[in-house]
Amino acid sequence: MRRMGKITALAAVAVLALAGCGSDDDSDGGDDNNAGSGGNALDCSAADGDGPKVGIAYDVGGQGDKSFNDAAAVGVKKAVDDLGATCTEAEATDGEAESAREDRLRQLADGGHNPILAVGFLYSEAVNKVAPDYPDISFDVVDGFDPDDEANDNVAYLGFAEEQGSFLVGVAAATKSEAGNVGFVGGVNSDLIKKFEAGFTAGAKAVNPDIEIQVKYLQESDPKGFNDPAAGKATATGMYDQGADIVYHASGGSGAGVFQAAVEAGDGKWAIGVDSDQWQTASETEQAHILTSMLKRVDVAAFDAISAVDKGEPLVSYQVYDLKVDGVGYSTSGGFVDDITGDIDGYADQIKSGEITVPTAP
Repeated sequence: MRRMGKITALAAVAVLALAGCGSDDDSDGGDDNNAGSGGNALDCSAADGDGPKVGIAYDVGGQGDKSFNDAAAVGVKKAVDDLGATCTEAEATDGEAESAREDRLRQLADGGHNPILAVGFLYSEAVNKVAPDYPDISFDVVDGFDPDDEANDNVAYLGFAEEQGSFLVGVAAATKSEAGNVGFVGGVNSDLIKKFEAGFTAGAKAVNPDIEIQVKYLQESDPKGFNDPAAGKATATGMYDQGADIVYHASGGSGAGVFQAAVEAGDGKWAIGVDSDQWQTASETEQAHILTSMLKRVDVAAFDAISAVDKGEPLVSYQVYDLKVDGVGYSTSGGFVDDITGDIDGYADQIKSGEITVPTAP
């Protein structure tokens, strides 16, 4: 898999607090449609097994973002339930420097955690600096990349075929759109989020080559684009006003605003969630407007990484989670795409077989 593109201006993410769990220190399972559902949140204070001692360093937004971070928490919770793991959560807030990510990882390593799961590509540089000092600890970076192209022996980069899952929800959007006009809201204009845009566009155009696709990014480089619901709402509202009837977001916590915009836009207006099955954690009013979600199975990757350490065979280098291994997919909660699942699954089969190659850039 190619290296994930990085945001050059690594402005703020967060000062953090470590919440203890397990006997020494502190640290959601889901099926294909429930990754990240809020009913079974990770509670490290209740974990008391004798399995792996997991450290999880969240991306901006932390657990409770109803998206990317929650999906990672699902995988850790599965390890707590199935492997007797204990855990420590490192929760971020807006405004931290690059050095804070390094400090966070070192605190987890010094606390004897193994593996350490870093959620988000923003941790790539920090892991590259910290991992060599702890050769006996496994570091796993969700969406990570090796800054030096010389991967450390104790680091795994957990990547996903986001473009494939996005293709499937693009198919759903174009099939369900009555206006022939849909939208894509990205949190930050980076190579990673462009994979979502590229897949969504390709899937929509596979169904309707003439469909209009509006594309907007909330930020060019500032990570706050993943945690700005007001901006998400304003951007999606503008798309609905310009004729879109379905808007797909890849914007983390900013997606809450996209859902609000869909509700306010009224009947016949839909939103598509991302990473987790966001219908599961939405309000009843919002649920009536969430057509589907692109599932990025961060929970599967997180559990795999922890299980590998438990078996004494830690993951290393690049790991790819695609349609073939259920690493990405789409949700059916709400029943709004039940009538077209055959069509969507048909495209999925073509992607798995190689008949369709989904682009990774717009």
